[in-house]
Amino acid sequence: MDNMDLQVLRQVQQWMAADQRAVLGTITRTWGSAPRPVGSIVAVRSDGLIAGSVSGGCIEDDLVAKIREGALTLRVPELIRYGVGAEAAQQFGLPCGGTLELMLEPLGSQSAIEPLLERLSRGERVLRTLELATGEVTLSEPPAHSRDGADRLVLSADRLVTHHGPQWRLLIIGAGQMSQYLAQMALALDYQVQVCDPRDDYPWTLIAAPLTREMPDDVVMRLKPDGHTAIVALTHDPKLDDLALMEALRSPAFYVGAIGSRVNQAKRRARLKEHFDLTDAQLDRLHGPVGLHIGARTPPEIALAILAHMTAERYGVQLTSSAAPGDGSEAGCVV
Repeated sequence: MDNMDLQVLRQVQQWMAADQRAVLGTITRTWGSAPRPVGSIVAVRSDGLIAGSVSGGCIEDDLVAKIREGALTLRVPELIRYGVGAEAAQQFGLPCGGTLELMLEPLGSQSAIEPLLERLSRGERVLRTLELATGEVTLSEPPAHSRDGADRLVLSADRLVTHHGPQWRLLIIGAGQMSQYLAQMALALDYQVQVCDPRDDYPWTLIAAPLTREMPDDVVMRLKPDGHTAIVALTHDPKLDDLALMEALRSPAFYVGAIGSRVNQAKRRARLKEHFDLTDAQLDRLHGPVGLHIGARTPPEIALAILAHMTAERYGVQLTSSAAPGDGSEAGCVV
């Protein structure tokens, strides 16, 4: 979930703590063009105060009006649609005749807002299941090994299942200059970023991507990588990079990469196979040289190449490259 939606939940928690009634709206479906994606939320308090957005203002205005008129005194969740037909689409400001479907949920103790925020504060990913007949909510942990469709909202005749928390995580091994660029760009793409470097002579200033001085293998095991996790080793030190990779390649992480030339990658594969008993299938998951072959040379260019490759892997896009082995066009270090 993005930061805007997290802010909505925190605002809802404050309203409920002050005994203020509120309704939570979740986008469950869109047709045509819609201003915000499925899963986005908005909250409206009983006096018309609003938090969040699902349309940029037009639908929110209608919800506020309905709240003030007493039309949304719901007892159980209710599904409504906006923008059906060209006239309604024009009225509600949905572009290109788009249609928006909202699940409106009256909030109360059964809504599990506080325990949801507690789990999100610990960096957990959470499945929130809303029973439509009663408004009761249960929280659970998403499947660790699932990636395809794992973050999609599911609406059935009986329940609404939404996913909350960091959908994508990135562990960077090494706190060098390239890691600074990679972490900053990954944060802009809504990754939860963790940096690991046990070497005290590498300072780190990016507060949004916390640094740990633990050993890399310990950090990977504690992280418990799942199908939403990427691990990239950037230290150039085999003693550190290999420790992270031996655990990462045994995990369900969707992307595992390491910097270095093709020659060094071949040596790395031999070490991991001989000393850590990794199989050929596990070693084939290693992206090395890391990143797309775009001729990157500078730290920000290499970071861009890495994130572009991670993005392609996330969406299952098969890429081809014109780079020939040994032509010097590998992303990252080529020595």
